[in-house]
Amino acid sequence: MFEQIRTALAAALKGPARTPVRRDSFQRGRCEAGFWRRTNPKEVQPILLAAKCYERNERQPGKRSGPLGSVAIEIVELFVNLMDYQTGRLEPSIDTIMRMIKRSRDAVVRGLDNLRTHGFLDWRRRYEPTGNEGRGPQVKQTSNAYRLLLPERAKRFLDRVGIAAPIPDDHAQALAERRATVEEHRTSLELDERALFDVGDTPLGRALARLGKSIKQRESARQTESPSSSIINRRE
Repeated sequence: MFEQIRTALAAALKGPARTPVRRDSFQRGRCEAGFWRRTNPKEVQPILLAAKCYERNERQPGKRSGPLGSVAIEIVELFVNLMDYQTGRLEPSIDTIMRMIKRSRDAVVRGLDNLRTHGFLDWRRRYEPTGNEGRGPQVKQTSNAYRLLLPERAKRFLDRVGIAAPIPDDHAQALAERRATVEEHRTSLELDERALFDVGDTPLGRALARLGKSIKQRESARQTESPSSSIINRRE
């Protein structure tokens, strides 16, 4: 009895058990900017196809499964359907993944690790405030923030089936900036110059250039005549 009393007193003095937060965790709601991005099914679906091809083609002779495993493929399929394409938001808990694909915790954790190891998935561990006042843990671990990726070594499988890989963010940004620069230059050209710019130095391009030059000359002549006509009208 006395031993039980001492144990209870010791537990009371220690206070409530603290819930540890894993190292390299970020606060939920403050770490997702730049990690998630808006996307669409045309960018995400090829990742699933590449993962399936990678699993099948990289399997070693005599092995029942490839480097990812069947559970990892099921996770990618789930993530493709869970993702919010407007924001890129993807944050299911381990329990949610277990429940939706009907797999054990160990199998899910192993599948996630395989996807990350082979470059198909990345995540950020997160924590959030508990709302406790005074004693007790002030923060607790919460679900990870996930994002799907397409590793370079898996893109070749998309080429084999004739599907274009999604354009990387940095390349897409550079392409957009280049298009904006070209369009700005194009709109600065005269009609005849713009025709040659759009069509090239071809018979059609030269014909359109002559037409554009003719239109420009007529406009110029009309603007020159307008002040004279105004003066005559005022004199009359």
